[in-house]
Amino acid sequence: MTIDERLKEKGIELVDPPVPTASYVPCVTVGNLVYVSGQGPVRDGKNVYEGTVGKDITPEEAQKAARLCGCNILAQMKKHLGSLERIKRIVNLKGYVACTDDFKGQAVVVNGASDLMKEVLGDNGAHTRCALGTNSLPTGIPVEVEAVFEIYEQR
Repeated sequence: MTIDERLKEKGIELVDPPVPTASYVPCVTVGNLVYVSGQGPVRDGKNVYEGTVGKDITPEEAQKAARLCGCNILAQMKKHLGSLERIKRIVNLKGYVACTDDFKGQAVVVNGASDLMKEVLGDNGAHTRCALGTNSLPTGIPVEVEAVFEIYEQR
């Protein structure tokens, strides 16, 4: 089953990826690795989720925000590569969670993106990971996720 078929089967729609809001590019390829800049829970140029986890937003909402970040990562990859079928595997995922000082569920929040990668990429969705808490993120988003993928050589 192709990645696009798996997305369709699971009812996951990738929309146009967000445009950078600062001085960076969405993706950079180095050899057979693609580094994807941090993606927020954004759709159609607007934040879908905002706030601080543990104060303004629940961990469950933040997990959904992380899943949307993962969808935006895949949308960036599709735009960058032309096809998700060039993805060999995800190597690393880093998630940042804007949260209160006493919040300890960063790993559970970032599972929203990690679980998506496993759903979409199957066995190739297993990856190394880091989940960090911070006091704030750009534009008031509660979660930002970045990733590194290994790709097949272009034929």
